[in-house]
Amino acid sequence: MKFQGLNNGLTLVEDGRRRPSTELPIFGQARILRVALVGQPNCGKSTLFNSVAGYRSETSNYSGSTVRVTQTCVRLNGMTVELFDVPGIYSLTSSSPAEAAARQLLLESKIDLIINVLDASLLSRSLELTLEVRELGIPMVVCLNMADEAERKGISISEEKLSECLQVPVVKTVARRGDGVQQLFAKVKEAASAPLKHASALRWSRDVEHAIGKIQAELQRDGVAYQKTRLLAIKLLERDDELTRTLTDDFHVRTEPFCTTLSVQRGRPTEAIIMSERHDTAMRIAEEVSEVRTPKSDVRVALDSFLTHPVWGYVSLVAVMAAFFWGVFGVGSALEGLLQDELAKIYDLLAVHIASGTLTQAAIKSLWDGFVGGAAIVLPYLLPFLIGLALLEDIGYLPRVAYLLDGLLHRIGLHGTSMLPMVLGYGCSVPACLATRMLPSRRDRFVASVLATLVPCSARSNVIFALVAFYLGPWWALGVFGLNAVVVLFSGWLLTRMWPEMSAGMVLDVPRYQWPKLSVIARKVWLRLREFVVLSWPLLIGGSLVLGLIEHWHWHHYVNAALSPLTRLLDLPFATGTTLVFGVLRKELSMVMLGQALGTDQINQVMTSTQIVVFTLFVAFYIPCLATIASLVRELGRKLTAYALAYTMIAATVLALIARLALRLVFAH
Repeated sequence: MKFQGLNNGLTLVEDGRRRPSTELPIFGQARILRVALVGQPNCGKSTLFNSVAGYRSETSNYSGSTVRVTQTCVRLNGMTVELFDVPGIYSLTSSSPAEAAARQLLLESKIDLIINVLDASLLSRSLELTLEVRELGIPMVVCLNMADEAERKGISISEEKLSECLQVPVVKTVARRGDGVQQLFAKVKEAASAPLKHASALRWSRDVEHAIGKIQAELQRDGVAYQKTRLLAIKLLERDDELTRTLTDDFHVRTEPFCTTLSVQRGRPTEAIIMSERHDTAMRIAEEVSEVRTPKSDVRVALDSFLTHPVWGYVSLVAVMAAFFWGVFGVGSALEGLLQDELAKIYDLLAVHIASGTLTQAAIKSLWDGFVGGAAIVLPYLLPFLIGLALLEDIGYLPRVAYLLDGLLHRIGLHGTSMLPMVLGYGCSVPACLATRMLPSRRDRFVASVLATLVPCSARSNVIFALVAFYLGPWWALGVFGLNAVVVLFSGWLLTRMWPEMSAGMVLDVPRYQWPKLSVIARKVWLRLREFVVLSWPLLIGGSLVLGLIEHWHWHHYVNAALSPLTRLLDLPFATGTTLVFGVLRKELSMVMLGQALGTDQINQVMTSTQIVVFTLFVAFYIPCLATIASLVRELGRKLTAYALAYTMIAATVLALIARLALRLVFAH
């Protein structure tokens, strides 16, 4: 398979497979070149990764979309390259699990070459990580990405001068268009074929270099490899306990006078001194290699001022969310009615040839119900929902939402960055839980994970659209979403009071607006839709078959009887018990099997308006699906996951009970 748009001789190798070849050049002692894409958040690493490997890594126009290492293998002109998309980091000193994963890969895995991806429009800031990564002693190629954005800002960067300053190859790219990618990997091949050599260290101030030299000498006395001594010496001055934990207590005692002397000379802690040195060096290099002209006028600046305004920003937020909601409902309801009518006609033609009351008829009808549920109920709402969410992501609006809501979240004990996992939760709770890795503390990750599971994912949104909106009207569905937002905020306030902790401040990287690329939108939507088509839809059909057989043999009475205390409490029909059990597998199952359990597709003929709302609220809040539970266990551990599940179950029951009592009065009048 050739990579479209690049024409650079790259071919795809299946993930996890390595094809040995006598033609592969030897790099070090390995025939497979291990290349890591390293850079700060939102610099375009994942976009570059996808331009080479196909759409395999989630990309969005905001920081933190990559929270774990993604890898694949490609063929580069006869050479196999194992490519790693590393989470965005600002420093090798980790402050979050995502940054820790990136550092672990770079320090403990055998990476042969690093492609350091820089945002050319933010060169000075980006170079600070470059200077730190150079100290690893790993051969490196600098990818000066987003060169078009730098030109728009009036910044002209000399590749030759930057390469001379850093002593590594430098290539300009625009990864989202594929520009320069061929030249970049040509430099990678050159670096792989050339004899191993490490760039000499960039010199800092005399007193700092003196302290580093003294510590390096002590490290060499202890037998540490020379190429690692400078990095360890700098990290020791930075007080990076995680990286220097392997050093002996005796070594710390011997080197502490050097740290103390430097601190006294400069009048501040050594970690501040190192950060200042790196910052000053990055500024100096950026000034040497850049020419700044008058930037081009850009309407995006005025648009950003409006969309983040203290007043109009919130007005626009409500307008955008309302347009998103009405768009999904309008498209979904139209498609649902059309598809249900057409599929009903098809089944009527098939049913003529099937004897009623038989096992065969029960099996075929239940299989058909599962298929129709996916095709006519889930997909009509899921597809426009995913398209709209992908557009908001790639345009860059979601970080503005986090910025606008930062003050509100601070009042409940969180910060605006916690909003990003919650926004992701509207698509799927699994990546939302993974995205909490960007948060600094265990408490913040726990609270954000719980809130992300309370947010109605695409599956639960389908339940809201297909039940409440379809039978009671869009305003009722909008009310459910509004109530959900209130519950999420109240839950955040309550959980942060139950686990009090000073929430660390974070700098939120708000990216520039950009016009979304339709091919990327299409691949992203398919990547998310594929989970439903490949996993959820077969599960819907299989679950429908199981329910049909259970009903045919009259076993469903036992399940419904076991859950009757809950259904009686919420005043739901006795038959809804089985649907709630299947809903733990996938939320769509609760909705699709509801009609099957009740024996009719016209839910409003069997359930009252109050019961429809109560059922929907309970499904929207109670225990998340199994895939989300597995993600919570992996991210939080079993104990905190149990607390999270208990909280969601209690919240769902209390809300549904309150809704039952309140709506009974509303509909009575």
